[in-house]
Amino acid sequence: MILQTERLILREMLPSDETNMLRLHSHPQVQQYTGDTIITTLEGIHGKIEEKIAEYKKYGYGRWVAILREEMEFIGWAGLSYLPEFDEIDLGYRFLPEFWGRGLATEASRAILKYGFEELKLNRIIAMALPDNEASIRVMQKAGMQFEKFAPYEPGSKDVVWYALSANDYSKNPAIQT
Repeated sequence: MILQTERLILREMLPSDETNMLRLHSHPQVQQYTGDTIITTLEGIHGKIEEKIAEYKKYGYGRWVAILREEMEFIGWAGLSYLPEFDEIDLGYRFLPEFWGRGLATEASRAILKYGFEELKLNRIIAMALPDNEASIRVMQKAGMQFEKFAPYEPGSKDVVWYALSANDYSKNPAIQT
């Protein structure tokens, strides 16, 4: 286990999470705002899980499986990822639609930001979303992140919304340090 919140457990992804991860990554509503292709096979999800496990070993953090504590039910993933193309650390989250609108992404994001700044001693964390993903943008705002810019994720692609939070701004805002 990496983190616990009032309602969530965040832990490292394991090969045994393949069925749940496939359910998440094959869901059209989940993938709608990600820019990623839908994964429809266990073979396809194995590569994703292996990438995440490699990130834990290389960076000491990654995307973590999110589980509802009380029910011990898989709801998705949330965590940090190093983006070498920008030399930035990204906060991300994906949950199954039946768990949307319950404040779980905000709860996870606040805990991850706290972990990133207080435990990992990171200087800055960003988050990105497609401009029409209003729910994700609200999560970034509720977690204390500030709008930074509109810019493409990949050269020639559509602009995404970039939010960011520095360690300095985090330390000045006790309301987001929950």
